[in-house]
Amino acid sequence: MVANRQVEIINPHDGSVIETIREASEDEVRAAIGRAVVVAPTLAAMPAHRRAAILTRAAHLIDEGARDLAVLMAQESGKPLKYARGEVSRAVETFQFAADEARRLHGETVPMDAAKGGAGKIGYYVRVPVGVVAGITPFNFPLNLVVHKVAPAVAAGCPLVLKPAPAAPLTALRLAAIMREAGLPEGALEIVTGGADVGAWLTTDPRVAMISFTGSPAIAREISKVAGLRRLVLELGGNAGTIIDADANLAHAVSRTVMGGFAYSGQTCISVQRIYIHRSRYEEFRDQFVAAVEALVLGDPLDERTDIGPVINDAAAQRIDAWVQDAVSGGARIIAGGAPEGRMFPPTVLENVDERMQVMCAEVFGPVVSLIPFDDFDAALAALDNSAFGLQAGVYTRDLNKAMRAVERLHVGGVIINDVPTFRVDHMPYGGMKDSGVGREGPRYA
Repeated sequence: MVANRQVEIINPHDGSVIETIREASEDEVRAAIGRAVVVAPTLAAMPAHRRAAILTRAAHLIDEGARDLAVLMAQESGKPLKYARGEVSRAVETFQFAADEARRLHGETVPMDAAKGGAGKIGYYVRVPVGVVAGITPFNFPLNLVVHKVAPAVAAGCPLVLKPAPAAPLTALRLAAIMREAGLPEGALEIVTGGADVGAWLTTDPRVAMISFTGSPAIAREISKVAGLRRLVLELGGNAGTIIDADANLAHAVSRTVMGGFAYSGQTCISVQRIYIHRSRYEEFRDQFVAAVEALVLGDPLDERTDIGPVINDAAAQRIDAWVQDAVSGGARIIAGGAPEGRMFPPTVLENVDERMQVMCAEVFGPVVSLIPFDDFDAALAALDNSAFGLQAGVYTRDLNKAMRAVERLHVGGVIINDVPTFRVDHMPYGGMKDSGVGREGPRYA
């Protein structure tokens, strides 16, 4: 038993205290799971049209409160308001997609007479709720990544006990209130706040039938050790690469890779981290890319003009800076950015990098992009794929054969042709290979 601890939720931009909350004790975590167990039969028996109606109502309420939710996210996570508003809009769609799936969850008939011994017989299967789900979410999408746990669980008739990120739990708590207003039964969505202890109590409880985790590979490995025979979805990190071939639409590629590399200070799992550019277009791309990066506005996330806000905390800024300096010591050259001031880390561009540097082989999770020239498309595919991660990749080419080779050869969860790996719409199957995870998100696939 660990006593409750008061925790201050800090605004990453100015260090102010937004709110003080209590971390959940072990008894409170166990009690939350217990309430979920009690409501599980009720939720499982709820007709599909009622589950869909709750999800639709939640989408409506989120849309109604979009402004306040966006401001809250900007305050607790440092996400610029323009991106926070986009996240609210996506959360509305995620609930709408889940409502659609709630209405069409079904099994299918099995033609038993396809086997010699099955002549004259017909079979069918139905899909049933798995039971209590434990969800753990990170700070970087404090609304929509939470919704990607909540909405499929409600659609399937499963209660969810959720642990949001310790640095940004307020949006999840607000969402829980919205779900109650939308008609979700008491106990069907429980929020337990806190750090590693809370996560351990939640994931080791035998009453939990499934664990859905979004976060780092290191924590995922610990969860997998205790998951046993329970169902597991792990949406983990990445160091997403993009290939810009000689025939690419350069203006589009520059615009999208700047967005993909620096939106929310690169603190997304599918942020563009490595860009491989055909040597014949390298200087042209580099010059346009750097000019666009230097035009980005750093500042207060609540200022409409801001493109780049702070990273989540001082430790993150210091780690990112150490990785950049390590790369420079190894021969890399900074051609934009560098020199952070506290949590404000300017968008940084490196060249003359090699694949052994942490900025190349690990997940920076910050506003740092490396540029690499290439001469041969297949060699670029091999270089991009030479990674422990495999979440998503982007390939710019007008050659259909090259596009198809990329789809076949890249060991990633999604290959995005003529756009950046940062592209995601919320009803698509989303997840990775290798150290980027197990299973898929997106309401139908979760």
